[in-house]
Amino acid sequence: MAHPVRANGDANRAWWAAPPTGRVSHLPGIDPELLRVALDPLPPAAPAIVHYRPTVTRPLGDLVDRALDQLDTAALAMFPRWLTGADRFDSEGTLGVAAVRALAARTAARSRHFGPFLADLAERGLRGPGRPGGRSRFAPGVRAAGLARVIADAYDRDSCVLVVALPDLDVDAERTLVAAAEWLVRHGGFTVWLAGGPLRHADRVRSVPLSVPARFAGLASTTGRLPTIAAEPGSTVLAWPPIAGVPRGDSAAEQALERALAPQDWARGRLWNQTYEWHVLAEAYRLDLFWPTEGLAVEVDGPEHRGRIAFANDRRRDVQLQLLGLDVLRFTNEQVLTDVPAVVDGIRRLLARRRAGGTHNHGDETS
Repeated sequence: MAHPVRANGDANRAWWAAPPTGRVSHLPGIDPELLRVALDPLPPAAPAIVHYRPTVTRPLGDLVDRALDQLDTAALAMFPRWLTGADRFDSEGTLGVAAVRALAARTAARSRHFGPFLADLAERGLRGPGRPGGRSRFAPGVRAAGLARVIADAYDRDSCVLVVALPDLDVDAERTLVAAAEWLVRHGGFTVWLAGGPLRHADRVRSVPLSVPARFAGLASTTGRLPTIAAEPGSTVLAWPPIAGVPRGDSAAEQALERALAPQDWARGRLWNQTYEWHVLAEAYRLDLFWPTEGLAVEVDGPEHRGRIAFANDRRRDVQLQLLGLDVLRFTNEQVLTDVPAVVDGIRRLLARRRAGGTHNHGDETS
């Protein structure tokens, strides 16, 4: 029988380490949104953890194909992080394609990767979305194993966990979803956590009680007092942790903001998706965009921030960051994408004010 991992329990075992690796586990009573919030920033010792909300639940082949397509999209958005040295190649012309394929082949030869798959993925990553190269030509089993390895490598982790938001399903749909999860474990080497709804018909899946830290568990008890905030249906089919140092690959708003800031001399010193650690024993925060010397944090909120738990967590974070002396600016994706000059001007003006008032005390405490 599994036992919960308590927030103040075994110091050598993190709360997220209760589910066994290389298995399908059911996390009873765990809201997938709460899990996503509690795992941001991704803990240093955790596997790469991606969150998936299925949009189809049968037949099995369709469900597997849809999951693989989503994981493929994520891997391409993470390029070139998972292929060291690929950032120096130009996507234009045949020379860049030949060079990145050769690099992928050399990387695979000294690693666990399958060379032809890695070379194909690298070429598609170099070409970018919407360019010739299209969908992967490899069999599902090859894709699953290759994508699990690539996503883990993007975060310098050994393995990949797929958190599947479990809706309330009928018996056939539930069994199909569980079969797809087992397929991903067997063929891809994933670990799969089923979170959210109950499992009524798949008794071969082990239930693993999980206790998130108290500071996050408390969010679930406060959200009942908040108004319902509608998230956009279909907006976050697959979500993955940001990669430190760059705008999110799945955020058009973050990328648009970076393009607008890059030519501006006053915008120097900015850091994307860094972890702010103000005390060794305190909670760490991931900041979308941060000027550490000036103590200015800018958050770019996509649809995932409109859920009740995420909304409550954002307010709690903002208060704590402001108590630490930071200014926090929040913009929605829509604000950035429809009027980026106004967003950039707001950042410029607040940066100027912070600079006029002197530097921030915690400016050197990012990692």
